Amino acid sequence: MGLASTLIEEVVEEEVWVPPSSFSTPDQYNSSPTLSAQSPTISVTLPVGLRPPKFGPKKDITYGENSRKFRRTVYTHEDWVRHRSPDRFFRYIASVPTSGIAKNLARELYFLTAITAIVVLYNGLITGYQDINGIAHGPVWSSPFLPPLTLPMQPFALASPSLGLLLVFRSNTAYQRWDEARKNWGMNINHTRDLNRMANAYYDKTGISDEKRKDDLERLSLCTWAFVRAMKRHLSPADEDEAAFKAELYEKLPKLQAQQIIKAAHRPNRALYDLSLAIENLPMHFLRKNKLHAALTIFEDTLGSSERLLTSPVPLIYNRHTSRFLLVWLLLLPFALWEEFGFMWNHIGMIPGMSILGLLLFGIEELATQLEEPFTILPMQAFCDKIWNWCNEIASWEDGQNGITTNRSYQGRTEVYVDNSYENENAYTTPTP
Repeated sequence: MGLASTLIEEVVEEEVWVPPSSFSTPDQYNSSPTLSAQSPTISVTLPVGLRPPKFGPKKDITYGENSRKFRRTVYTHEDWVRHRSPDRFFRYIASVPTSGIAKNLARELYFLTAITAIVVLYNGLITGYQDINGIAHGPVWSSPFLPPLTLPMQPFALASPSLGLLLVFRSNTAYQRWDEARKNWGMNINHTRDLNRMANAYYDKTGISDEKRKDDLERLSLCTWAFVRAMKRHLSPADEDEAAFKAELYEKLPKLQAQQIIKAAHRPNRALYDLSLAIENLPMHFLRKNKLHAALTIFEDTLGSSERLLTSPVPLIYNRHTSRFLLVWLLLLPFALWEEFGFMWNHIGMIPGMSILGLLLFGIEELATQLEEPFTILPMQAFCDKIWNWCNEIASWEDGQNGITTNRSYQGRTEVYVDNSYENENAYTTPTP
């Protein structure tokens, strides 16, 4: 009891200590998301009782974390052809040794295989074994205090449906989170194009030079890209994207605008404000500007939805219970399979059988864990680059380039053309008495 109390006190003391300069107010354990200009990435400070425990010194980043940047796939037609190829099953089986899932689960699989091998070896020594020539030998150790390590199969059969439901819910929920994040970026792509298209089509050139029109539309395109790029940085790890983010902003934006975005506490909000000013600077009727501003509201919605996904995982109690259930179920399963593999030489098939079963079941949980935080496996940089190219292309379009000239005589900054001829022709006339 004294040792346990000492360990708990050491962990709590380690968790509670905070550098004095880290907080300007006594409220050091606010559980709401916080942002700062020095570290403009979403961070959540949990009370000590809700924080995950720390076990020993910080270790190197696992293979699974390092490999996430290589999972940001954007498919082309050639990729889909390969994806549908009839030899995909054999190709996927052949790639198991180099699979990221297998590499990330190596420790769990080695441990499970070792437990299975110990069960096979121990039970062979207790109950008897066969040599390489198939000759049976009696027990090496025979004692009533050394029973064989076996368990009945019925408890595992009864628990299997519950474990299956937990894994199904876990994987489905993780995929839904990935799907929502991808749809958020799909909305960004759609409405950035829509915004720049409407700005170009609604632009009123009355009394405005071609150079001024070009500068206005290019500024709008640039501010549109700045928002999605700031959102990408907002949802990415600082050590991966901060330097590239600053370099891109200083390369493409005016220096002062880039500095204001970089030092903002919430960078996407600052970029969105610049985009609002770029829209207000366009010469067009206010009703048409309102249509453009509606796209900015959608950007706020996708940003807020993405922040929710980043800061709110699937309830930790569910994830932990599923992991514990799966680990205990698999670690105890070799004891129940001893009798089932009795038809094989020294029950040797248990070892590869448990390794394969562990890879498959641990793999389901690992897939869900990898998908639960979707942004570091989404190709957000590719999305931003495409938005940059498409918006610049739309800004370069001019009326008449395709041989069709639009009648813009009704376009004005203070009034909108309305055709009242139909109403005048069909107006109801009250008969005079």
